[in-house]
Amino acid sequence: MSKTEITSQVEWKNVNWPKAEFAVFKLQKRIYRASQRGDVQTLRRLQKSLAQSRSAKLIAVRRVTQDNKGRVTAGVDRIKSLKPPARLELAKNLKVNGKSAPTRRVWIPKPGKPEKRGLGIPTIEERAKQTLIKLALEPEWEARFESESYGFVRLVGAAERVLTLECATPRRRSCA
Repeated sequence: MSKTEITSQVEWKNVNWPKAEFAVFKLQKRIYRASQRGDVQTLRRLQKSLAQSRSAKLIAVRRVTQDNKGRVTAGVDRIKSLKPPARLELAKNLKVNGKSAPTRRVWIPKPGKPEKRGLGIPTIEERAKQTLIKLALEPEWEARFESESYGFVRLVGAAERVLTLECATPRRRSCA
């Protein structure tokens, strides 16, 4: 192992993840509030800022390479996983620009039918870009479409969403 590889591994392991998550969450909260106010100029500036922030890039790469269930699925480039130095390099060089890379097409069977449907599998870099953009866009659209929202809250459970929908629609069940 080279000295730079060891340094990169130590650096990836020593990333303060709670601090990075909090920094991203603070920016997302500001995006949410700007969207509610209708301040488009501030909204776009904050989204660009989030997409360029080191914390957001690190989190996007971590979600794609470590947290995601499909992390070992190879894309067109046939890369299944990344070691810590490569993860750090990907986060460092991650930029949202230009066209997307091609996806790998896999044909999977439809449930209960003899037919198959196509499934496009993007490369790890493309998945990280998508996650980075999702981090920036999610709070804006949460503010626009979620009438029962009490601020930007990620990972609200399905049970809470179902209860909200049941209470919003006239039914026999009491929501008191």
